Amino acid sequence: MRDGVQLIAYADRLGGTIPAVADVVRRRFGDAVTGIHLLPFFTPHDGADAGFDPVDHTTPDPRLGTWQDVRDVAATHDLVVDVIVNHVSSESDAFLRFLAEGEQSPTADLFLTYDRVFPDGASEADLTAIYRPRPGLPFTAYRAGGRQRLLWTTFTPQQIDIDVRSGAGHAYLVSILDRLGEAGVSMIRLDAAGYAVKRAGTSCFMTPETFDFIDEIAGLARERGMTVLVEIHSHFRTQIEIATRVDRVYDFALPPLVLHLLATGDVDPLLRWIDVRPRNAVTVLDTHDGIGVIDVGADPDDPARDGLLAPAQIDALVEGIHRNTGGESREATGAAASNLDLYQVNATFFAALGSDDERYLLARAVQFLLPGVPQVYYVGALAGGDDMELLAETGVGRDINRHRYAEAEVDAAFERPVVRALRALMRLRSLHPAFGGEFRSEGGAGRLVLAWDSGADRLRLDAIPGEGLVTLEWTEDGAAHRVDALLALAELDADPA
Repeated sequence: MRDGVQLIAYADRLGGTIPAVADVVRRRFGDAVTGIHLLPFFTPHDGADAGFDPVDHTTPDPRLGTWQDVRDVAATHDLVVDVIVNHVSSESDAFLRFLAEGEQSPTADLFLTYDRVFPDGASEADLTAIYRPRPGLPFTAYRAGGRQRLLWTTFTPQQIDIDVRSGAGHAYLVSILDRLGEAGVSMIRLDAAGYAVKRAGTSCFMTPETFDFIDEIAGLARERGMTVLVEIHSHFRTQIEIATRVDRVYDFALPPLVLHLLATGDVDPLLRWIDVRPRNAVTVLDTHDGIGVIDVGADPDDPARDGLLAPAQIDALVEGIHRNTGGESREATGAAASNLDLYQVNATFFAALGSDDERYLLARAVQFLLPGVPQVYYVGALAGGDDMELLAETGVGRDINRHRYAEAEVDAAFERPVVRALRALMRLRSLHPAFGGEFRSEGGAGRLVLAWDSGADRLRLDAIPGEGLVTLEWTEDGAAHRVDALLALAELDADPA
């Protein structure tokens, strides 16, 4: 897999279909994008959780396209696809059959019931020890085979947890991997893998058994020619540990650290992270979810493991986002919206920075110059603002950052200098030969320097964020280039259309 820029997108929200989103990428981004992460396009793509609750994880939603359309994308771009390992939809045929027939159903072993984890019952300590992404206990009562059963539902009552340690659970996941491998997928993203294995007496999150499960799935994926990206929001040292056991891990600490940097001019937390962060990271500032803060906080289960930011700094960061968005993010975050992801703030990254073009481009420059594979969310690639109309329509907090772009909106976005400058920056990251060389970072006292060198090829970012000073220097065909305002990159942008 190449380490150029990847674009993350919902097919139905950028183009409308799988072929259309590929056309947008080819026509509007050209060689600035080398990979595409297609967010869940399975049947249905518009369920209770925007495709993350599949009824059929092995069939594309026919409204979006076919497996041949997926193969066509993979023919020109590195393709990343989600494997939702923790749960399926409550509307799936397998679960409906379990409800009808109970334990006599051939699909019964696929689903994780309360008593499979707690056959002798659970104490208050057992239940309160369970790590939760949302308030309340992870159980929903369903009537199955004529009697009430408690099913594990880590996220929503419509997302039924799989017993990944059962034969049926293993076979289900292998069937998905087989289909993705046949479609030419380059990398799979294990969605919610940290919650997949539950064991009594533990937090049921990122336990030793979870690591074993991730190792097993990674091995099965590699046998089918795919590498593995793990999605875990957790303490930064857990991320470092995960990175030693998988191909790629998200750098979820980066978004809040960059926001802190640009809000305060304080470079030290980011420099501390650069010294220890995994080199096999996928770097992001925005995704289809909110902006995580747990990733830079102290370990709630071990106070001795401090965070990259202190509690007061995290509080200030969150309040700064709310202020920069004019309060829009507050309407979409936590108990204010139905998603209830209490460890995330919902806003577009552009809005979180006060819709400031230069600060936004500096944030992207920092992301692109760090080692790893950079991913840019489709709303972020178009420097999109908060979608308050969609939030009001659905009441789902994360929809503030899930705008549905019509073709004319995409074309209009490229009339803006910030979007053209970002495309030029993406092209530098995807094509410049210096990124095949050595990385170095330095700084302190408010200054941050990130640089790459490969023989005569060089690229260097020198910034004093607290004073708004930025210099980007690079070589091209033996000539030296420099800009002292990143927005000036718009003048160097070439439209592939």
